[in-house]
Amino acid sequence: MEQPQHPDPAEADTPPLRIGMVGYAFMGAAHSQGWRTVGRVFDLPLRPELTAICGRDADAVRTAADRLGWAGAETDWRALVARDDIDLVDICTPGDSHAEIALAALAAGKHVLCEKPLANTVAEAEAMARAAEEAAERGQVAMVGFNYRRVPATALARRMIAEGRLGTLRHVRVSYLQDWLVDPAFPLTWRLRKERAGSGSLGDLGAHIVDLAQYLAGERLAGVSALTETFVRQRPLPAGATSGLSAQPAGSAPATGEVTVDDAALFTGRFTSGALASFEATRYATGRKNALRIELNGDRGSLAFDLERLNELWFHDGTEPAGGAGFRRILVTEPDHPYLHAWWPPGHGLGYEHTFVHQARDLVHAVAEGTRPEPSFADGLQVQRVLAAVEESAAKNSLYTPVAA
Repeated sequence: MEQPQHPDPAEADTPPLRIGMVGYAFMGAAHSQGWRTVGRVFDLPLRPELTAICGRDADAVRTAADRLGWAGAETDWRALVARDDIDLVDICTPGDSHAEIALAALAAGKHVLCEKPLANTVAEAEAMARAAEEAAERGQVAMVGFNYRRVPATALARRMIAEGRLGTLRHVRVSYLQDWLVDPAFPLTWRLRKERAGSGSLGDLGAHIVDLAQYLAGERLAGVSALTETFVRQRPLPAGATSGLSAQPAGSAPATGEVTVDDAALFTGRFTSGALASFEATRYATGRKNALRIELNGDRGSLAFDLERLNELWFHDGTEPAGGAGFRRILVTEPDHPYLHAWWPPGHGLGYEHTFVHQARDLVHAVAEGTRPEPSFADGLQVQRVLAAVEESAAKNSLYTPVAA
């Protein structure tokens, strides 16, 4: 039974934007937080309504709906897409289902938000980008969920770079380090299977840093050279999960399955302007939980951002006299900084979850105003092409000769 929604009387005259979301795990919870909060922080042209959430397990999805604030629940995404009371479909599922759900939702006349990476293959991403362009002619919008664009500090960095504060860009260096796979006993989840996830650290973390680097630089990568590695190639299967994977007879060693994605990716790149870039994405950096850092150097200045200190941006103005020059901290909490006019007084920082509020805010405006959302499916396709080029380069560079002891 669906729960009645009771909008604030002050919102009664604002047209609704009725959301249906597929998936309710980590990203589903994060997106739900964004949709629940955005209309209570920002003045919006449309009022988001959490109409229905979808998952395959009826009891689990109903529990998730109650916990995350959704009025209804579905167990078949096709039924969700077909509902007349859904205006926008938010896709928070593993990558192997992104294309099918997004294409169906666009064909049904819905707006779409799809988590990154856009798809598991370039071919899927191309089909999604084509469908999004055709849907745009009908007034629909389709956006990819690269939420790190919505950190106020990175949005401020983009503004400063666009204003020419760095001058001609020379270098971009970016890393995204996690450690949740260090233990070889960690089970073989869907994120470690290519048919489900598309790739490993490359798609999970590398997609973020490729998009963020291009967003901040204001230009695209023109070429890459890469190495990837899978450090632990067999992992124990989760309890009860043996379908399609190697299993052991009862009483023997625990059943295991093959890891079919990369654990780490390391690549260099060149932007269209000739600026050089380096990228590192790994889930084996012991002690690093969610460490994303980017630095950009130009002939007039430099900017650096660290996600572990996400309310800060570091800037060096290379035009200042050397005797007093150096990197200085910008505390990104002022009301004229991106997104912050709607939040707290200066000095009161925001967190990771606020990026999803900002994402929802920007998407609502794109829907209401009929403007091209950023990042679009075309932007997601371009990132997918970079990821594919990294994989291709890494395959060519995969042979090496160990040094003799």
